[in-house]
Amino acid sequence: MSVLIKNGRIVTAADDYQADIFINNSTIDLIGINLSVDADHVIDASRMLVIPGGLDPHTHLELPFGGTETSDTFETGTRAAAFGGTTCIIDFVVQAKGTSTIEALDTWHAKAAGKTAIDYGFHMIITDMPEERVPEMRKLADEGVTSYKLFMSYPGALLSDDGTIFRAMRKAGEDGTIVCMHAENGIVIDELIKIALSEGHIEPKYHALTRPTRLEAEGVHRALAIAEVARAPIYIVHLSSYDALQELRYAQARGVMAHGETCPQYLLLDVNAYDEPGFDGAKYVLTPPLRAKWNQAELWRGLRGNALNAISTDHCPFCLKEQKEIGRNDFSKIPNGGPGIENRMSLIYHYGVAEGHIDINRFVELTSTAPAKIFGLFPKKGTIAVGSDADIVIFDPNHEETISYRNSKTHHMNIDYSAYEGFKVKGFTKTVLSRGRIIVDNSEYLGRAGDGEFIKRGPYGGMYTPSRSSNIPDIAPSVNSHLSP
Repeated sequence: MSVLIKNGRIVTAADDYQADIFINNSTIDLIGINLSVDADHVIDASRMLVIPGGLDPHTHLELPFGGTETSDTFETGTRAAAFGGTTCIIDFVVQAKGTSTIEALDTWHAKAAGKTAIDYGFHMIITDMPEERVPEMRKLADEGVTSYKLFMSYPGALLSDDGTIFRAMRKAGEDGTIVCMHAENGIVIDELIKIALSEGHIEPKYHALTRPTRLEAEGVHRALAIAEVARAPIYIVHLSSYDALQELRYAQARGVMAHGETCPQYLLLDVNAYDEPGFDGAKYVLTPPLRAKWNQAELWRGLRGNALNAISTDHCPFCLKEQKEIGRNDFSKIPNGGPGIENRMSLIYHYGVAEGHIDINRFVELTSTAPAKIFGLFPKKGTIAVGSDADIVIFDPNHEETISYRNSKTHHMNIDYSAYEGFKVKGFTKTVLSRGRIIVDNSEYLGRAGDGEFIKRGPYGGMYTPSRSSNIPDIAPSVNSHLSP
């Protein structure tokens, strides 16, 4: 099918101009003023923003966790993402300890195949990586999985020791791939949890009180130091606090190839949410937890100054009833995670652009272009250019909605609450095209399960070339200068 988008204001990470777009099949064919071409479908985008489809680099669909599984499937989660203006996600495969990452990838391919509304890629969560299985990382990269996630938290389940982290980072650096780090000191956090429970503290707010910002900062510092010595790029996921942000800035100033993301929950919600009556504070039990409100201004500053490079959702939904209820009598058993895959674009436009924290080009960069570049999808994704995939969102900057799980226009996620209940937004997705197909129009879903495709991703940033033999451990001069004798 061919589509002609007329009279729109096209906004990318770098540009802002009026023009028409002609799409032929799945890619953008022409961009110009007053295009006169025959098309199967013509869309009048007058008074609308025409932006690249959102790219959410951090989601968890059908994820087993804490004796349950996230409530959104690849079908429901990607459909909700599409309604919100996201046209590509990168989800996480989980390798069980002692098993092959290749087998884990096959399992997740089977989960997602034929279900998704939009395109998707995978990161690989590595839980162990002995020397004999290190070559699997190259095999994963050949399969288009060019990023890996390791944890410094959840001892006994997901936590990797520093040797495993270094081993994985060094291999990633050799291959031109990237490690994503969940950085917080899980060993000390577990001790704090034991103390809290021994003193009879079971309420959801103790999830936050046992995960202080200094332990996030310590994890970020350690992860960045290991990456620096390994000569590897690193991406800090869901950074939530000023303490952690400062560690990221210090490393970037030293020349470490360090990136970071934050999420709407850390920009817009704060620790007071845990005081909601009854057990409702459990809705906000996610990791890292919500922080004191003053951190929000610092995170916005980090986004403006490019210390933070992307805004993801860490969409990891568990229903309040039946799932979060598992931890009613023990906060440490509440499944960690919250919803957000549908609301990211409107929230960041309203509270970021309209309130003056970031400009409109930076909005596009943070929600689409930068993650596409970091994770090997640019320029196929993340921009509006001739030859790029026709993943396009027609966004109405004047449309107002109130986010609520009761509002059929703002809630298509398979979960029984909204983390942003009652938030008013001005700026809303009107029409969504995924590789040239109109899948959402005026809050009506026109797509179907299976419209999305698995996308093999390229190397980190498309620009990192390893410069040393994989058999010779060495230290770069810029790193060596920071080491004690």
